[in-house]
Amino acid sequence: MNHDVHRALEAGLKAYGNVAGYESSGLLTRLGQVFDAAIPYLEKVSQLDAAFDDYPSFEELREVTFDLLLMNFFADDVKKLEEDYLESAEWEAIEEQTIDRGTEVLNLLLYLRECADEDIEPQLVDYLKEFLLVDEDEFQDEHRIYEPVIANQLLVDSSYAEIAKVSSKIPENQELVELFYPIMAFFSEQSPTAADMADFMQSSANPAFDTAVYHLLVAYNR
Repeated sequence: MNHDVHRALEAGLKAYGNVAGYESSGLLTRLGQVFDAAIPYLEKVSQLDAAFDDYPSFEELREVTFDLLLMNFFADDVKKLEEDYLESAEWEAIEEQTIDRGTEVLNLLLYLRECADEDIEPQLVDYLKEFLLVDEDEFQDEHRIYEPVIANQLLVDSSYAEIAKVSSKIPENQELVELFYPIMAFFSEQSPTAADMADFMQSSANPAFDTAVYHLLVAYNR
């Protein structure tokens, strides 16, 4: 497994388990075996789903973990395939089968990997305008999805409590409603202390999930 992905997976599962009161080591071991398995990608997806079926207490993290599985594929698995595999009809078919899977955490992880490759500091405005291209006419789907973030960019200079206050007012039909708080918190503070995390949790409406996503992003970005 890619070491950045492993660090993020472990951090996310442990954080969720610690907050929710569940033991995460069994699921972490199971998922580690899935991520490391020398099998086709869709079989890994099936095994990931089977793991979460067997550990229903962690269901909230299923799709975020799917994001990590795909990141691991891009980082490690694809190296074992043909050079142009990601342009092949086979991969196009896989993308079509999994089009409804995952979350916007994937895009943020891809951005963080690009930042690491180019040795630049992640910044919200850069993520929106240079990576997601939300101002470009052909990327209006991204603009629609990230509309709450675009409208509240100044929150990166605010407290967790203020971010959570705005998060609580986002309509339930917005695609980013569940991820707004941890994503904005990450761009506000990318190296949170224990005291920061305590403040973050105190303001969260869903502490286990939010803390897991925040820890995951911080861990991947190290």
